[in-house]
Order: sequence, then C-alpha cells, then structure tokens
Amino acid sequence: MLRTLIVGFGRSGHGLHWSVLRRLRRMERYAGLFSDEPPVVYDADPRTPQLSDSDVIAVDSLTRARELLDPENTIVHLCTPPTHRLAPLTELADLGFRRILVEKPLVGTVAELPAIDDLRRERKLELMVVAHWLQSALTRRLQDLVQGGELGELETVFIAQRKPRITRTLATEGHPTAFDVELPHSVGVVLSLAGEAKTVGAELRDLRVKNVVVPEMGAARLFLDHTAGCQTEIFSDLASPLRERVIRLGFSRGWAVGHYPISESDDHAHLTTSVEGLVPQPVFRDDSLARFLVHAYEQFAYGADLEPDFQLNAGVTTLLAEAKEHARLSRLGAEVAAFQPEVVPHAS
Repeated sequence: MLRTLIVGFGRSGHGLHWSVLRRLRRMERYAGLFSDEPPVVYDADPRTPQLSDSDVIAVDSLTRARELLDPENTIVHLCTPPTHRLAPLTELADLGFRRILVEKPLVGTVAELPAIDDLRRERKLELMVVAHWLQSALTRRLQDLVQGGELGELETVFIAQRKPRITRTLATEGHPTAFDVELPHSVGVVLSLAGEAKTVGAELRDLRVKNVVVPEMGAARLFLDHTAGCQTEIFSDLASPLRERVIRLGFSRGWAVGHYPISESDDHAHLTTSVEGLVPQPVFRDDSLARFLVHAYEQFAYGADLEPDFQLNAGVTTLLAEAKEHARLSRLGAEVAAFQPEVVPHAS
C-alpha cells in the first residue's frame, strides 16, 4: 500500500488533496491502494494553521519526512506555488523520492521547464501533473462526442471560467498571472479534444480593488488555432461576482454545452446537445479530483508509462508561456498607440 507525503499544506494541499484523500481512504474498495498510516505533511511556513490537523503527521523538514517514510512506497503531493517548483523537486530527488504528483501548472515560467525535464530524466523521477479535468466524467463524455461523429466535425471550442478570487489574490502571491490559475485545466482539455494548437491571440487584465492593483491577475483570454482546423477561445475572470465553468463545442452538424462542477461543495456536471436523446443523462456525478487521485496512485503502483502525461503538460506550459508573451506585447502595443507625444514646432 502507498503512503503519502504532502509538501505545501495550505489551500491546495490540505483543502483539496488531503480532503479528498481522507474520504478515499475510508472507502473499502480502495483498501489495497492507500495506506492506513497517516500522511506526513510539510510546509515551509511553520505558521500554516492546517499543520495542526490531528489526522496527519506534521514535520519541520523534508529530511525528517524521509526518516519516517520509505520513498519506494511513498507518493509525494507537491502543492507549493508554481513559482516554487525546481528547488523542492531537487530536494525530494536528493532524498530518494521519485513518484511525485505536481499541482498545476507544472511550472510558473517556461524557462524553468528544461531544468525540470533534465532533473526528471537524470534522477528517473516519475512525475504527474494534477490535471483532474482530464479525468472528469464531463470531459470523457465530450471526448466521446468528438470521436463518435454524431454531431459531425469539431469546429469551435469556447470555455468560460468565472469565479470570485479577489480575497485570495490580495492575500497571496503564488500565481504570477491569471493564465496560471484556471487555464492549465482548460488548455489540457482542449488539447485532448482538438489536438495540437498554437497561440494566435491573448489578453490579460489587472485586478483592481479600490486603490489596489494586482497586475495581470484580473482576467485572461486565450485564442488557439488547432492543427486539425478547430478554433478555441478560453476566458477566465477571477474578479467575477458569478461562479461558472462552461464549455461549448461547435460541430459541423450541431453543438454541445457542458457545465463543470464549480466547487468542492457540489460534484455534479451538466451536458446538453442539439440532438435530443444523444446524452441520456444530462446531469451526473463528476468528482474529478477523486477520480484523478485514484488514477494517479494506480498509475504509480503499476509502473505505468508517464511520459505522455508529462509531454501533454509541457505542451500546456508552452502554450501558456506564448499566451503571456502575446498578451504583454499586445498590451504594450496598445499603450504605445495611445501615447500621443506633444508636437513642438521647430523655431523658424
């Protein structure tokens, strides 16, 4: 059975990973997958309040975690911010840990990607990125619609993600831009539906609250052209008063609209299409993070080939890096165009 080490025990490590793992460990069907031993957890900030959880073993260093765990039967959940990836991965590798789940996105900047890839290959690390939308029941049904052909060829994809994240953005600096929050999920989904793509347009907006401005953390928009001919638009609004995760697929002979669960408080998804009866169950359970964690532990346990997973998420990282560059250049161009220097006539 596999033991668990969670590195970074804040919102992601405690509120998502451990919350779901705790529930899965109580299910009889997974008795042979997850160890009964409590997880070991570490956070670089010893003041993190979640470290007081009585169901975990909190340690003050990764070295101490290594003393309590055998890397050969331990899965590491790396839940640090994307701006802090290479250093903890290197330390984990030095301590002998090889099987590591990395919270999305894989890295904060594409410049860090080659170093992580080199570390992965040299130290024989088995890395999986937490991309649970790919394990979503809704995503699977959308993939079936694309592959089944009942609605014709896939021509367009539109995804809108709206949620109020103002308080968290003002309190933390873990995500560099709005492209790093929700889009790692949605870009992975569209690549699985429509194939390889290139960035053709992007926008970033600042978050503005009273006299406070958080650069590039208000909203993001991304336009992709897929090699197969499909076109994608993804919009993410982190200052919205509404909560919504909607995906719309346009086919040559119809359409499909899906709604992902918007939070851990409810795990039901919705799917409708232009053909009545094509989707027999329009509302269904979609506990995608639980499904992903079971899938990940099984992949690690069976020694599955994780190269395709890494390459997909490296592709997501590259597209998002292109998007950031495109958005900043577009913004700079608009600012230059708006600047009208005063014309001073030459003295005669």
